Amino acid sequence: MSIRLIAFDLDGTLTQHKTPLSREHREILFRLREKYRLLMVGAGQCRRIFAQMERFPIDVIGNYGMQYARYDGASGELDPVYDVSLPCDRDACERRVAYLRKEHGLTRFAGDSVEYHPSGCVTFPLIGTAAKQEDKLAFDPDRSFRRTFYDEVREMFPEYNVFIGGSTSFDMAPKPYDKYYALDRYCAEAGIAHGEALFVGDDYGVGGNDESVYRSDFGFLPIDDYRTFPDRIAWLL
Repeated sequence: MSIRLIAFDLDGTLTQHKTPLSREHREILFRLREKYRLLMVGAGQCRRIFAQMERFPIDVIGNYGMQYARYDGASGELDPVYDVSLPCDRDACERRVAYLRKEHGLTRFAGDSVEYHPSGCVTFPLIGTAAKQEDKLAFDPDRSFRRTFYDEVREMFPEYNVFIGGSTSFDMAPKPYDKYYALDRYCAEAGIAHGEALFVGDDYGVGGNDESVYRSDFGFLPIDDYRTFPDRIAWLL
């Protein structure tokens, strides 16, 4: 491959979930930055990703492509380019989630039954928005339970791209937004061919939010444990 761009997922790929970059991984990114164009492609908001990376100098795509911000080297800040917000039919979402809860024994939950985001993205938290952290971690750690009715959720929410998120939820982004769409748009605008881009991610299994890129014609470097990142990326240095 003649690589010009390396795009990254964050949680599980470069760091543990919601934790800052380690010094070692940060130094590797700086070395990569000397040879390649770097890009973050995330499921969360651009500013949250930037803060978690402790303001590492990198362009950031957020919300599956609904947000994009460029790094401004002069100010050390992110410069927003676009921030898409789409309407959501909350009544329809509530009805569909209530049906799924009844069908799959999920009628007991803490907090809200559905979480709505300003972007128009939706989260279906199976044990509720206010569930205790220890309950979340123990609920479905290998995603096997959610995979049993993942296709059903997709069919019931045809206007969304549906992902198996975190330890307890289904995350939904309005179509056509997903990481493939985001990376394809970025490359088209930057004049970078798919064969010149490499995506590095961990969530590439069925329902994962990196799956759309993994199953595409983009190069993909799988990371199964973020601690192996230095070894997995060494050939690019």
